[in-house]
Amino acid sequence: MSTAKKSTRKYSKGTQKEVKNEMHRLKKGTAKSGKSGASVKSKKQAIAIALSKARKKGMKVPKKAAAKKKT
Repeated sequence: MSTAKKSTRKYSKGTQKEVKNEMHRLKKGTAKSGKSGASVKSKKQAIAIALSKARKKGMKVPKKAAAKKKT
């Protein structure tokens, strides 16, 4: 009997560092989003910003999850 290995997302060390730095900015209250420069309130938003920055820098980040369709 073989057990199927559950695939996990793989992030580079640089991406992990980017997320860590963004979380520090969130906790300090200096995290800003987009062109408007609005302050970031949630952890999810901070992580999304960090992953976006990492993608722009060319770091290894898994593809964005496809939006689920409503039926």
